[in-house]
Amino acid sequence: MTLNLCVLTPNRIVWDAEVKEIILSTNSGQIGVLPNHAPIATAVDLGILRIRFNDQWVKIALMGGFARIGNNEITVLVNDAEKDSDIDPQEAQRTLELAQANLSKAKGKRQTIEANLAVRRARTRVEAIKVIS
Repeated sequence: MTLNLCVLTPNRIVWDAEVKEIILSTNSGQIGVLPNHAPIATAVDLGILRIRFNDQWVKIALMGGFARIGNNEITVLVNDAEKDSDIDPQEAQRTLELAQANLSKAKGKRQTIEANLAVRRARTRVEAIKVIS
């Protein structure tokens, strides 16, 4: 038995295929979803979506949104998403270092909040390209 997973951003379809299971980062922690999961709707946090597809794990960096699970169908609507295979490791690391430098220079509440968010996004992209152990 499988799940039909569709990951959408405002601009494109990132993933649309049947999968065996997923692990999704939500605002209240990670949840694992297998076939016949109870129906739920949840907020999606900045984090990694892990997908078991053809007996291998694929990772997608998610930048926050919502997910609906029910009847073996999962729809994930996010602000942005990037497959691990589409992320350039050197560029992701440079972006993280720049975001961390900007955070250390941030002045005021607004700049600090924006810089923290940029660090979390950059860290999520770097985490997506790390090998699953």
